[in-house]
Amino acid sequence: MTELLAPAGSMEALKAAISNGCDAIYLGMQKFGARAYSSNFDFESLKEAVTYAHLRDVKIYVTMNTIVFENEVEEMKEQIRELNDIGVDGIIVQDLTALDYIVNNFLDMEAHCSTQMGIDDVDGTLLFKELGAKRVVLSREVEVEKVKEIKRIAEIPLEIFVHGALCVSYSGNCLMSGLMGNRSANRGRCVGSCRKEYELMDKTTGTSLGKNHILSTKDLNTIDYIEDLKEIDSLKIEGRMKVPTYVANVVSKYRLALDHKITEEDKENLKKTFNRTFTKGYLFHEDRRNITNILRPNHFGYEIGTISKIIKDTYEITLTRPLNQNDTIRISHNNEDVNLTVAKLYDKDGELINKADDVCYIKIKEKMSTGDLVYKTKDYFYNKELESLLEKEFKRFNLDIRVYARPDSKLFIDAEGLGFHYSYESEEILGEAINNPTTKDQVIKQFSRLNDTIFELNDVDFEECNAFIPAKLLNAARRDIVLGLYELKLNSQKKRTKALEAKEKISFAPVQPYLTATVTTREQYDACVSCGIKGIYFENVVRRNQNDYKEKEGQLLIGGYGGINHYRETNPFVTDYSLNVVNATSCYELYKLGAKRVTLSYELNKSQIEDLRNAYYEDNDGYPALEMIVYGRAPLMFTKYCPMKKMNQCRICKTKSYELKDEQGTFPIISHDDCTTTLLNGRTLNLLDELPNIKGIEAFRLNFTVESKDQVVKVINMASGKLNDSMNSAVFNQETDTRGHFNKEIV
Repeated sequence: MTELLAPAGSMEALKAAISNGCDAIYLGMQKFGARAYSSNFDFESLKEAVTYAHLRDVKIYVTMNTIVFENEVEEMKEQIRELNDIGVDGIIVQDLTALDYIVNNFLDMEAHCSTQMGIDDVDGTLLFKELGAKRVVLSREVEVEKVKEIKRIAEIPLEIFVHGALCVSYSGNCLMSGLMGNRSANRGRCVGSCRKEYELMDKTTGTSLGKNHILSTKDLNTIDYIEDLKEIDSLKIEGRMKVPTYVANVVSKYRLALDHKITEEDKENLKKTFNRTFTKGYLFHEDRRNITNILRPNHFGYEIGTISKIIKDTYEITLTRPLNQNDTIRISHNNEDVNLTVAKLYDKDGELINKADDVCYIKIKEKMSTGDLVYKTKDYFYNKELESLLEKEFKRFNLDIRVYARPDSKLFIDAEGLGFHYSYESEEILGEAINNPTTKDQVIKQFSRLNDTIFELNDVDFEECNAFIPAKLLNAARRDIVLGLYELKLNSQKKRTKALEAKEKISFAPVQPYLTATVTTREQYDACVSCGIKGIYFENVVRRNQNDYKEKEGQLLIGGYGGINHYRETNPFVTDYSLNVVNATSCYELYKLGAKRVTLSYELNKSQIEDLRNAYYEDNDGYPALEMIVYGRAPLMFTKYCPMKKMNQCRICKTKSYELKDEQGTFPIISHDDCTTTLLNGRTLNLLDELPNIKGIEAFRLNFTVESKDQVVKVINMASGKLNDSMNSAVFNQETDTRGHFNKEIV
């Protein structure tokens, strides 16, 4: 059966999701979850949540899908142990250290691979099946046919997003928030860089192609395609930052769709809570230019009419949909919005009315124009309806009882519910009835009082034997049976742990540090060869997403888990920055898979690198083989979306160069042959002055993207000079360069 998986940022949202028919909930704790700014749960509220959900046969998955710095690893492990004690069903992870700890220490609590891992193919899925994951959450960019192919070949439960906010970048592969705002998306603290306004510049001509929200995606909505998704194990709704009424609305509609009960009106009602307008997503082959809504990055609402006449401060609105008093509307005027709650609504005679269907009049101070569009952003009555659905029992479970009541004997009741059997025995002895023996109807009457429980009375077996059972005793028996069955259900959750096995130690002999280089053009490659760089990554790069794996020779630079799985038997390889490695155990796991070196994350600072090395040495009696990017424009995003196509620059991107621009600077755009896009930092990472003081790094990498041949040679000469102590003067340029996170800790 397809699982409907709902978000919960609070206990109220959790109850709203369960009340409206979800099968499972995902939620976050105060730490290690990818929505740090949601209300989230502490251990006490999580216990309450697990109890509430498990009694209703709803599973709880906890998100621990951030990267974990070395000084947090023990706290992370302690949290996982507590989650197992509480009885959560699974943990969603990004960091290999978290995955490794769950798989190797717990028998019943599942490890699920987060979409942050960027798994989008059969190879990546098979790798994590081998590593012990019980479920893979695929990238949002995977098309439905490929999802089904992965399911068929890998034979592991798959989870996909079906509704809600979309990242424009491949999840887990966005560094923009961290490098521009010092708040890491990989740490759950995304600043929403993609929701900002940017200007697209044609650098070739120096002209502007317009200023808008060019990176802001629409919200995913696949309600029309639910039949095509039913063979997928879990359908996930995004929304841990959303209010409970949003959760109630979306969950209820997908429940109706899964149960073949949805109407067109139900589908339209999805617009009545937060939306940025909708897209069917890459899942169902959305045109890449239609994945974004560049007009506005927040709640769009839905169109209900147009301003048709102006009489002083009164505006006539010709309606296409009803408007009620207390609804909230948005009027779009000259690309500016006026938002207001309709406190007073008038008819053509100036009389106050509660509702209008065709024409109405409102008074507002702001100056509007005829033709301005009117949108409803909050439907007062629909919102009230949703609020009434926030806490109810979506379904009740059968309670069957067999009652044994004989005079001069105790009351015995055998009860069955939730798949468990419970026997009740009274302390008091029943008396013989003088006039009115207790009847089956009286037993049913007392046992039907189950509204404050999850049960409804089903079968009642009662043989009348002339006994009198006080109503008070039947009520006490009912309460005891309910609590007894609750306890049996909650205690049935297995929480077994494993005995730890000793692991093989892996370490590498220290070598004299050397330079490597990533290049984008043949000209840059030739410049690196001429300067004597031995490790050059060009046509031997296997990037993290959007790959068709071709046969390759020699050592590879691999950025994704699918690539590791595909090439580990045939090619030596180095892992790239895009695996987001920030701790020693992640290094160890990659060495076990065959990595010759591990490239560290851009999001580490110098003390964290030292922490990683020391922890690795302590565990393995030797050091790791590490690579570190010390120069170049950092890739802020890698996206399947093409901004140039959106702005009608398709097919000329190879003849021109483009960049995005905002108040913080400029961001060069690199267009790939498959129409994917990399957005670069406008400032150049430059740690060359630090090279003599960075210890324990085997390879220092120079990342060339937009540099000319002469610039490449100049940078290599500077880096070589710093590495062999022949250059003493500083090369860092305050105007153009950045040290990234090297001297500061990201949050």
